[in-house]
Order: sequence, then structure tokens, then C-alpha cells
Amino acid sequence: MSVAELIHQKLERAFPDASIEVKDESHLHAGHAGAREGGESHFRVRVISDKFEGISRVARQRLVNDALKEELAGPIHALAMQTLTSAEAAPD
Repeated sequence: MSVAELIHQKLERAFPDASIEVKDESHLHAGHAGAREGGESHFRVRVISDKFEGISRVARQRLVNDALKEELAGPIHALAMQTLTSAEAAPD
């Protein structure tokens, strides 16, 4: 299983009601510190979940980090994230 698939799977478990997008952006960091041979080190996630309702951006990010704790200690070098509620993600 790829790291991206593992990230998606763990986020689905932590946020069962969520819309989740995972992008591997490792190719953008080739040759930089922390970039692994073969990629799978730099990711961007977007999690839309009503579990984020009423909590700060930092608290939301902590929930995502907690769900991916093992990966952040291992294969993930960098993780950019956007954490939104359904209302925040809805188009105007």
C-alpha cells in the first residue's frame, strides 16, 4: 500500500463522515532535504468534516496529526493540510 493510500485510510477511520483528498507532492521537492528516493514524503491533505465544527484551526490540525502520528514519525517529511467543516467548504 502506498503512503498516500495509508494516509487516506487512516483519515477515513478518524473522520468517518469526511470528504478527504490526499495529494503526493513529493515530486515538487526532489533533491530537497527530507525528500526520499521514490517520493512519498511530502503530502497535502484536505479534510472536510463536521467533526471540526466549533474548534480552532490548530485543534483541527492536531486531530489530523494524531490520526497520522506513526506516519509523521516515519515516511512523511512534510504535511500541508486544509481542515474545513461542510459549511466552510460549501460554495458561496
